[in-house]
Order: sequence, then structure tokens, then C-alpha cells
Amino acid sequence: MITSSLTGRTALVTGGSRGIGRGICLRLASAGIKVAINYHANETAARETALMVTEAGGEAYIVQADVASREQVDAMVQEVTDHLGPIDLLVNNAGIFEYVPHDEITPELWQQTLDTNLTGVYNTIWAIKSGMLERKYGRIVNISSIGGIRARPYSIAYAVSKAGMIMLTKSLAEALADQNVRINGVAPGLTDTELPRRAAGDDVLQKLIEATPMKRIGQAEDIANVVHFLLSDESAFMTGQTIVASGGRVFLP
Repeated sequence: MITSSLTGRTALVTGGSRGIGRGICLRLASAGIKVAINYHANETAARETALMVTEAGGEAYIVQADVASREQVDAMVQEVTDHLGPIDLLVNNAGIFEYVPHDEITPELWQQTLDTNLTGVYNTIWAIKSGMLERKYGRIVNISSIGGIRARPYSIAYAVSKAGMIMLTKSLAEALADQNVRINGVAPGLTDTELPRRAAGDDVLQKLIEATPMKRIGQAEDIANVVHFLLSDESAFMTGQTIVASGGRVFLP
């Protein structure tokens, strides 16, 4: 474990039980951060992640909540605070993904995607930011997607939700910039997790890898390292930014 300016602080990672979220939890724990691992339904995966954290010498606590529910989020924040202390670091990673043509997007799918991917971010930030403002310290990272930057004809609701997350990051970052609360984002490209493999299938994934200039799929650790950088003092003069980590598939000016 490496001692850093974040050592001893508490982080909440939504959707932290698997995939990118698990990678983030492990990376933060390696920096001496106490990690609250949020999960929605898969308690087994959350416990596996917590065990990995503790075996590596870190401190973990699992907590169930559907981020789309403000009531559940409020209860989650109180529970984490009671067990680990005030939440100074927040990573909004929970999300759902659809891979369907436009004529299969039902009102229910549209609403569920926005409720989880965008309103869920609002719910967690608004439940936590008052404490950050009182302490005049807070670091938030929102996990968006390159789908929020370039068109996604087979993931329209997802793309809209992720684009909204990028604008939320910009707007709230400017609103809170003078309060020592920094908000940034990461827009991952194709990453080797269960979600894209289940939604798109191996054939589609292989085509996407071939279209990636670096000719490989991203790993959870690739994204987790960027998240740690944005939470740390190494990014002290950055707020409102969304960093693209896509192997070269998307470039920002």
C-alpha cells in the first residue's frame, strides 16, 4: 500500500462490485483509501470485491442501493458515513447499457436508462455534496463514456445519458469550483467487462477492437488509474474535465 494525500479518506464507488467499478475499488484501496462498495443486486460480487480489497490490506464496506432511488441513496450515504466516516471521494460508476435499434427502445427502457445513468449521478452527488461543502473538501469523478461524445445508433438512450453526465460534470464543477470541491469525469472506450460482452456479443466487440488504433480492449485497471489521478492532488488544477481513455478511438480538441 502506498501512502498518499488520500490515505485514510473515505470513498464511495457506485456500481463498485464488478468490472470497472471493481478495478476502481482495488486501485483506491491500494492508495490507503477506505472504500465503500455500492451494489444494486449482486451481493456475491460485492463481497468478492470487498474480500479482494481486504486481502490486499485495505478497508472495505459493502452497501446496497439502487442509485435511481433518492431514498435508497440517502440511506446508503448515512450508512457509509456511520461505518467509515464522512465521504470525501465519490465515484459515480453505476450504469446500465442497451444495444438495440431505435425501434426497440421502449419508454420503459428509455426511462430506466436515464434514471440509473443520469438521475442516479444527481442523486448521489446531491446526497453527499452538502457535507463536502461544509468541510470544504470533495473530489468527485463521474464515469461517462465515449458514447456520450460520439453517436451511438444502437445505444441511443445510453449515449444521451452519458452526454448528460458530461454536461453535469462541467456545470456543477464551475458552480463549486471556489469551494475546494472538484468534479471531473472519465469517458472510457471499449473496456473488457461483463456488460459490453453480454450486450453486444463477441463478434461486435472484435470489430470494435479492430477499429481501435491501439488494437486492444481496455482493462478496468486502465480506467481506475485515471480515476485515481483525478481524485488525487496530482490533478489539483483540474475541474470540469472529462478525460477520454479509449485507445485512440475518440479524440477531443
